[in-house]
Amino acid sequence: MDSKTRAKLRAISNKINVIFQIGHEGVTENVVMAVNDALHARELIKINVLKTCPETPKNVLDCLCDKTGADPICIIGQKIVLYKISNKKNIKHLLTL
Repeated sequence: MDSKTRAKLRAISNKINVIFQIGHEGVTENVVMAVNDALHARELIKINVLKTCPETPKNVLDCLCDKTGADPICIIGQKIVLYKISNKKNIKHLLTL
């Protein structure tokens, strides 16, 4: 993914709400499955990594990207943003603007 596309997705992510929180259990298989389902439905998701999480937001981002095949967009504080292209026409049309 090029930097121009990543910048557009980052701008879009400013307007979306957090849909997951990862807490003291860290990244479990249930979290991975839920994130993968959300990526399939929405393409772009924002996740909050709570301070009780044993892993850093960077480690959570890397782990989720590896397990779901998503692209990392950004880390802002305790929030991470992931993108995975889907067969649905959700965000793809916004990237052509």
